[in-house]
Order: sequence, then structure tokens, then C-alpha cells
Amino acid sequence: MSTQTATFCILAVYIAAMIGIGLYTSRRTKSTNDFMLGGRNVGSWLTAFSYGTTYFSAVVFIGYAGQFGWNYGISATWVGIGNAILGSMLPWLILGRRTRLMSNHLGAKTMPEYFERRFGSKALKTASAAIVFVFLIPYTASVYNGLSRLFGMVFNLGDNGYIYIIIAMAVLSAVYVILGGYAATALNDFVQGIIMLVGISAVVICTLNGKGGFSSAVQQLGEIESQSGLDTIFGPDPINLFGVVILTSVGTWGLPQMVQKFYAIKSEKAIAKGTVISTLFALVVAGGSYFMGGFVRLYCTTDSTDTSKSLVSIVNGKPEYDAMVPKLLESALPDLLIGLVVVLVLSASLSTLSSLVLTSSSTLTNDLIKPRVKNMTDKKQMTVMRVLIAVFLVISVVIASNKNASISTLMSYSWGALSGSFLGPFMFGLFKKKTSKAACWASFCTGVGITIIHMTLFGFGIEAFDGIKQTVAGWNFPLNLLSPINAGAFAMIISIIEVPIISCFTKKPDSEVVDNAFSCLDK
Repeated sequence: MSTQTATFCILAVYIAAMIGIGLYTSRRTKSTNDFMLGGRNVGSWLTAFSYGTTYFSAVVFIGYAGQFGWNYGISATWVGIGNAILGSMLPWLILGRRTRLMSNHLGAKTMPEYFERRFGSKALKTASAAIVFVFLIPYTASVYNGLSRLFGMVFNLGDNGYIYIIIAMAVLSAVYVILGGYAATALNDFVQGIIMLVGISAVVICTLNGKGGFSSAVQQLGEIESQSGLDTIFGPDPINLFGVVILTSVGTWGLPQMVQKFYAIKSEKAIAKGTVISTLFALVVAGGSYFMGGFVRLYCTTDSTDTSKSLVSIVNGKPEYDAMVPKLLESALPDLLIGLVVVLVLSASLSTLSSLVLTSSSTLTNDLIKPRVKNMTDKKQMTVMRVLIAVFLVISVVIASNKNASISTLMSYSWGALSGSFLGPFMFGLFKKKTSKAACWASFCTGVGITIIHMTLFGFGIEAFDGIKQTVAGWNFPLNLLSPINAGAFAMIISIIEVPIISCFTKKPDSEVVDNAFSCLDK
């Protein structure tokens, strides 16, 4: 059986199962609370797998594993370990219980609605809803980009064939989300999570076996003359590696599509169990992805000791990072396993896409449209959300159709703006009664501001700003420290620092609003 035939067969079974789950859960989706949060009755296993599959997608497996594996070698595995501990375990331990209790008590279905009721400000809700809708789009586009790379490799689609894959994935994700809402997403995420665990394990084993085992593969990395340190524990560039860990791990604390998993979980006991499941899931999936990526140089060059002889195209003097993992898979995996990996990446990506479109459409409907439309019934609200899911996906497809957009760049700008805006206000709002509205506004401004400034000066290659880049370089300042990844990490750190400081010097929130919000924690 050829690679394409095997892949088609596996895909057909997978797609049928996804649509079947959508039809099954549609019968249980009767209200906006069901559609957006699964009736706040989702168990630990489904929530933990939903958290993990939303966290990790083609962005990690195709984009980040390729880029950071090439740059940092086996030390890229630290990113996966950071994702498991900082990005999975600690948010569940620190944010899980309080988020569930306070969001339930306040009746908040979305993060913007939480800001409104926690701080008594409709303006905060409107602003945060706009940030969510705008900056989830590039993240969605990055997921499509990763999917198209892998499908293009397997099916030999040519230069323009990838756009058909993007459209097909958009339609598939829209179908089951529109049918079943959060319940369909959570149940599909569980199935997709199992596929991811099996697939990642198989890929790691084949990657090592293809180079003679772990010891031999590491030895070959150490022999690469053009880049030293790829076989060491902290790699050739620990500072930038740390920036990647911060962006991809701490970022989850302020991302609406991640935090809202805690809104829907069934009970406090489920949170304790979900913490363990989510952490182990991240260790296998993220740790395995980045560990596998650490060996891409051995598969993407004709001579493992000379990486200038690259098998992937060179863009602006750099290898095409997004093509590296597909090249590794093509070289290391047998035909049947390539079909499994296609479904693996599709599973990871569809689970992320479903959470993104559900978060975006529910936020836009619940927080921007509903307050401005008189007498919007529950039924009308669900209809509007379903229409906006389609609109959101169309916009994302248009952005993703630009193949020059790097996966890591799109994700970095999205996470930097979202978590850079929300991380401090959300976290301190759960723990500190004195957290002020002014501090929230400051964090919104710096998160979005840092992202937009970086996109303008460094992200789009605008010639008018070349003088600024040359000036910075003239200060002997390493321009690689000004990457989108580090800009996003910087925005998150600023948010954590500025919120408590500004809250000390600005008007305190209304005591009645605050006391009501925190009353649920005293029970």
C-alpha cells in the first residue's frame, strides 16, 4: 500500500469519527451555556486532554520543533519540559480552582466577561473582546500553515495545492464546532489526544532509529562543524532558548482559549486529577516534539557534518524552518506511519482550531454584539456564534494563504499580544482585591503596543525603518534578541510586573464589586 493510499484510508476513518462526534453532541447542545462551556460539567480527563490538544498543534510539531531543533539541537527539549511544568502543571495548580469558582460565581462565560464583572467595567470587556478577536486570527493562520506543509509533502500538491488543504481543514473544523460547540470540541480533543500520544512516541523512536539510536544521533550532532553545542544540555544559545520557554510556557496563563478550560470543569476534585493528566500529556507531546526536532539537521542536509548542504530551500539566507520536520518525516518514517503522523498533526491542529474559533466567536457574540442588540434570545445568540465561526475561519484562511508568513512569527505575535495584555490582570484579579482598572488598561496597552511596534519595525521588513535597525545594530546589540518570540516574552513579563505596581498608585476598585467576586472563595 502506498503512502498516499494509506493516508487516505486513515484520514477517511478519522474524519468520519469527528463528524459523528459532532452530530452526537449536537443533540445535547441546547443553550449558549452548553455551546460555550459544555454546561460547566466537563470531567477531568476531557478537560485535561482538551487543554493539552489546544496547547499543542501543527505550530509546535511542524513550526517550532523544526526551527528550534535546528537552532538549539537537543537542548530544544527544555522547551517541552517548560511547557509541561510552567505551561501545564502550574496553571492548573495556581489558576484552576480560583478560575472555576470565580467565573462560575460571576456568571462569566468568557475572559472579557470576567474582566467586566470582576472590575465592574463594560469598557474593559469591549476592549478585551476586540483584542481576542483580532489577535487569535494570526494564531489560527499559523496552524493552517503548519497543516498545509505536511499535506503538501505527503500528497505532492505543488506550489498552490496547499490552499485546498487549508480550505478543507477549515470546513471540517467548522462542521463539528458548529454542530456541537464545546462538548464536541472536548470529546474530539480526547480522541485526538490519544492519537497524538501514540503518534509522537512512534515518531521519536523512528527518528532515533534512523540515525543508529540515541547515542549515535547525539554524536553526529556534535560532529557538525558549522554549529557547535547542538549536542549539549543547554545548547549554543541559552538566552534565546530561555525566551522561547517563557513565550510558549508562561503564555498559557493569559490565553483566553486556555484559561476558559477551567471555566467548564466539573469540580475541584476534577482539577486535582486534571493537573496530573495534563502535565504528563505535555511531557510526552511537547517534550517528544522538541526532542525529535533536535535532530532535524541530520535529516535536512546531504552531509550531516556540513549543514550548508541543505535539502530545504534557503529563504533570505536562512533554511526554510517550516519545511524541516516534513523532510525528517519523509526520510525517517515508513509509509504507514506517515499516514498516522498526518492524522496526528491534523488531530493536534483541529483541536487547537476548534478552541480558537469557539473562543473568538463566543467572545465576539457574547461581549460585543449581544450588549448592543436588544432582546437577543438564546437561540439567536447561538445562530450568530455559528455564523461568526465561519467568518473567523474565512479571514484566517486568507492570511494563511500567504506562504511567506512564518509559523513561529504568526504564533509569537498572537501569543505576545494576548497574554501580554491579559496575563497580569487575569492572574492578579484572581488573587489581589486591590488590582485596579487602571492596571488592566495599562497591561492591555503595553501588550498590544509592544506587539504592534515590533510588527511595524521588525516584522514586515518595511524599508522606511531600515535606518532604525541599522542604528540598533550599530550599538552592537544582537538583533536576534529582538525576535518576535522575545518581544512576546517581554510583553508577558511587563504585564506581570506592571499590574501590581500600578494598582498601588491608582484608584482602588469598587469594594462592593470586589467583595462579591471574592465571596465565592471563602465558602
